[in-house]
Formats: sequence, structure tokens, C-alpha cells
Amino acid sequence: MVRYSLAVSILLGGHFVSLGQKNDTIPAYSKGKQGSDYPVGDTLKPGQKDSLLPRKSAKVDNPYKVDSAARKKHDPRRATLYSTFCPGLGQIYNHKYWKLPLVYAAVGIPAYLYFDNKSWYRKCQYALSVILDTPLTPAKLAKVDPKLRVFVSAGDDNTLRSARNEYRKDQDYSVIFFLLFWGLQIVDATVDAHLMDFDVSTELSLHVQEGSNPASTGGLAGMGSMNTPMGISLVFDIHKPRFKTLFVP
Repeated sequence: MVRYSLAVSILLGGHFVSLGQKNDTIPAYSKGKQGSDYPVGDTLKPGQKDSLLPRKSAKVDNPYKVDSAARKKHDPRRATLYSTFCPGLGQIYNHKYWKLPLVYAAVGIPAYLYFDNKSWYRKCQYALSVILDTPLTPAKLAKVDPKLRVFVSAGDDNTLRSARNEYRKDQDYSVIFFLLFWGLQIVDATVDAHLMDFDVSTELSLHVQEGSNPASTGGLAGMGSMNTPMGISLVFDIHKPRFKTLFVP
């Protein structure tokens, strides 16, 4: 009976103790307050972004950037195209400004001679037509160039024909020289553009180097070191100095 009463008392006591405990009233977020027994909860509301987190930049840096300090390579094709469309423009692209007077003189003189010879060819042709168109009238003679009126008045058609043919030949030569010098200035601009990156510094060397002939050395290897052929070579180096170890046997 005593055991039964003791067991019932224990069960009832445990029930009242469980009822005396209260539920945890701390919400999901404690609004920044820290208690002695509970850690601080997350003060962010659901869906709210944390301002302390690193934001993604709108502009992403490209890890593969072009080095602005690197020297841009000179393009020979541009120099060729520039000189083809306009004489002297390729020399300007190559920064060879001192060649501009030469280019314009080489191209401009044949162009001037072409138009001058063409003008005199027409004058001689008209003077010759006045001689052949008889009778000679003062109105026709007034249209003849003053330098050719003497031949027209004398009826010297042979001199006018010779002069006309010479002017026609000089006119053709002017066209040929014009095209020739136009092509030469294109070649000049192209070659200069190719040589812009060529090493033309003073680091060119010409020195005497002592050495041996490997082919002869291999054939005489079994005869001892005394029979190793020696020689002197003349080396012309057009590159930057390269230091190498020289083994002299």
C-alpha cells in the first residue's frame, strides 16, 4: 500500500512540475537585444537584404585587359592604302614628314607638265587647222597663240606638225613618269612601315671569336686532345648582345 501511494505521489509531482514551466516567449528575431541565457537572433525580417553584405558591382572588370603601355605595332597595310589614295599620306602615317616635299615634287612636276604639254598640243593643232583652212582671215589669226602666229602667217605647216608631235610625245611621257613616281612613293611608304619595328640601333657587333670545328673534332676525337683543330671565326651579330660562356680547350 505504501509503495502504491509513493508511486502515485511521484507521478502527480512530475505532472505539476511540467505545468509550472512556461513557453519560450523570445520571437524568431529579438530586435537586437541580447539576454543572459539566449543568443542574439537574426534582426532581419524575412525577405530583407543585409546592407553589410558585399554588393555585386554593375561593371565587372575584365581580367584580360590590353596593356596601354605596350607599343602598338605599325601596320604596313595602312601605309600602303594611305599612299595609294593620296600621295604623301603614307609618309605622314610613318612620321617621315621630311619626305613630303620630295613626294609632292616627284608627283606634281609630271602632273604640271602633262597639262602644259596638252595645252600646247591643242594650240599647235588649232594653228595647223588655220593654215589648212583657206582663206586666212584676221578673225582666225587672232585666235592663234601669239608665239605661233609667225608660222601661221608664213604657212609653215611642217614646223607646226613637228611641234605638235613633240608636245604629244611629252604629254605621254608625263603620264608615264606620273604613274612611276606615284608607285615609288607607295613602295617607299610600305618599306618604311615594315622597318618601323626593325632593330636599327647601335647594338650591332662585329667580333673575333675563337673556337673549334665540331665536325673535325669528332673525326679526330680518338687521336687525343693535341690534334683538336683550332680556328678563329668572324661573327657579325645584328641582334642585341647575348652573353654566352666560351669554352676554350
